Amino acid sequence: MKVYESKDIRNVGVVGHGDSGKTTLTAGLLFTAGASNRLLRVDEGNTITDFDEEEIQRRITISTAIAVAEWKKSKVNILDTPGYNIFINDARAALAAADAALVIVDGVGGVEVQTEKVWTFSDDFKLPRAVIVNKLDRERADFQRALESVQETFGRSAIPIQIPIGSERDFSGVVDLVRMKAYTYTADGDGKGKEGEIPANLAGAAQKAHEALIEMVAEGNDALMEEYFDKGTLEADQIVDGLRQAVREMRIFPVLCASAVHNVGSDLILNFIGEYLPAPVEREPVACTLNGVEATRKITEHDQPSLYVFKTTADPFAGRITFFKIYTGIVKNDANLQNVTRSTSERLAHLGSPQGKTLQPVTELHAGDLGAVAKLKDTLTGDTLAEKGFNIGYPPVKLAEPSIAFAIEAKSRNDEDRMGNAVHRILEEDQSLRFYRDPQTREFLLAGTGQQHVEIVVSRMKKRYGVDVMLKAPKIPYRETIRGTADVQGRHKKQTGGHGQFGDCWIKMEPLPRGAKFEFANEIFGGSIPKNYIPAVEKGIVEAAENGFLAGYPMVDFKVTVYDGSYHDVDSSELAFKLAARKAFKAAMQHAKPALLEPIMNVEIQAPVEYAGDLMGDLNSRRGRISGMETKGSTQFIRAQVPMAEMLNYQSDLTAMTQGRASFSMEFDHYDYVPQLQAEKIIAAAKAAKTGEEEEEE
Repeated sequence: MKVYESKDIRNVGVVGHGDSGKTTLTAGLLFTAGASNRLLRVDEGNTITDFDEEEIQRRITISTAIAVAEWKKSKVNILDTPGYNIFINDARAALAAADAALVIVDGVGGVEVQTEKVWTFSDDFKLPRAVIVNKLDRERADFQRALESVQETFGRSAIPIQIPIGSERDFSGVVDLVRMKAYTYTADGDGKGKEGEIPANLAGAAQKAHEALIEMVAEGNDALMEEYFDKGTLEADQIVDGLRQAVREMRIFPVLCASAVHNVGSDLILNFIGEYLPAPVEREPVACTLNGVEATRKITEHDQPSLYVFKTTADPFAGRITFFKIYTGIVKNDANLQNVTRSTSERLAHLGSPQGKTLQPVTELHAGDLGAVAKLKDTLTGDTLAEKGFNIGYPPVKLAEPSIAFAIEAKSRNDEDRMGNAVHRILEEDQSLRFYRDPQTREFLLAGTGQQHVEIVVSRMKKRYGVDVMLKAPKIPYRETIRGTADVQGRHKKQTGGHGQFGDCWIKMEPLPRGAKFEFANEIFGGSIPKNYIPAVEKGIVEAAENGFLAGYPMVDFKVTVYDGSYHDVDSSELAFKLAARKAFKAAMQHAKPALLEPIMNVEIQAPVEYAGDLMGDLNSRRGRISGMETKGSTQFIRAQVPMAEMLNYQSDLTAMTQGRASFSMEFDHYDYVPQLQAEKIIAAAKAAKTGEEEEEE
């Protein structure tokens, strides 16, 4: 692949709700630009950007893929991102490498929940963007209705620069409202329109839309506004220049028309990308740290080399593949760079330009370009690499925490030995996963953004690394506490031949506020228990509390004060006082009103407004408390606090209730009392499990 200067590079994120046609549109752009020799299809499982086995099988994009379209002296790096809510974090991470976004909207369904989410991501990264109304060839597709949906959600600054010729199955081309030309497409899907005059039946609508566009372009530009007032119109070149400026300043979000399946409009989309969207060097300076101090840096070729790693994939054959965006300088093949984040050095052998799963060799890449390299030793997503001595760092993208965790268990001893390595290889690739051991339940937990997300990880472990594991719902980390007070004695006395054992302590026990854990106070006066035995009393209480009283869960949020006792010069020991304290703990439990606590989660749900009533009713049935509601456009945000025990199957239930159009996030907030009825069931189950274990031991 030839080397492109920074000014000729365009990095475009293709984003939108799941099933809006992003991958098919990407395939059309690549075919039109000559990057593939035929129009590839998701249904046939052969597209350049959906190449993972799981993606082909499920026919959805799971992870962002990058491909290059070379078009009219420009190199267009296309980032084809996931659109389903459980993989949407990957779209956010990818947009860090983009300089503009194409937001794909379904011509039938209009703006959907994830469309709003990716629009917000684009706002976060200050990305100029255009809206492409896709699937205009479908039954019930309606450009005007889709446009109204876009304008209602994102404002009147979303304005058409094209209108469709024909509708539904008769959709055959578009009218360019900037140059007032019509482009019609043939059924062979080559993506190249034939220029002609605007059809007579569209002349009036096109003229009206053309005037509305001119007015909006002139609005933010004093010179154009003056010209517009003088002549009542603008020349095509003036509209182009004004629109280019307005797009880059995010004053206007142009709306275009397409049918990805029949490749209608692809050449005009590629023209639009080259003509109106900014090159990386035209963007604002990027945030960074320089020698540990916050700063900004202009993207330019004329600087020392530095790059940011925005994605990592784990290939069982090629090893780790690192995807990066160059922010400054020129990176050459075989360059030796310093990993500023980890203070190690890396050699970039076999520099490549990504084309789906293959890397096309390049001799060098300029600032603003996207590249990839295999087999770096230490570099991971979020790291900065730079020339030695150039102490610059780019901030990693912050992703939402996982919302659901499953216990993961190897099926055999052989799988157990290899499970850790396989999980960690996949964690390098997917920043929205977490893998950890619950200190209380001692289970290994794999946390992700949804059940399907975690299931895909398990499937990849088997296919890529031959590791077979089972998923189970995690054990709920209940706690125990007390509601009342107690004042008791713990006495341990054992007489055997020779030295006996003697320990005696009086303790007061009282509850503490939630989250206070445990306090121990020593109020012994007059030496009724020698100082050196006091730590043994505390240790005895702590050990007893770890195993709880009601159902074997750790005891928290209580205070113990030791205030009296007695000892024996010969028979007393640390062990004796530890055992006396354990007896005191058990005695205190008879009076201190022990109770069960459960983890309460903060839950936020995003769903279309029409589902709000059903969702709130469902949350109430899960013992949830609604803490807030907010409506943005056609999306309802519901915030609630719900017990973790009621949320284990929520992902599948939410999908069923909303036809997959809702998403949720969940994080731990606090512990609260378990209602009596549920507590009795939990205690009974814990006792039954313990009895079963004891019988097995016998």
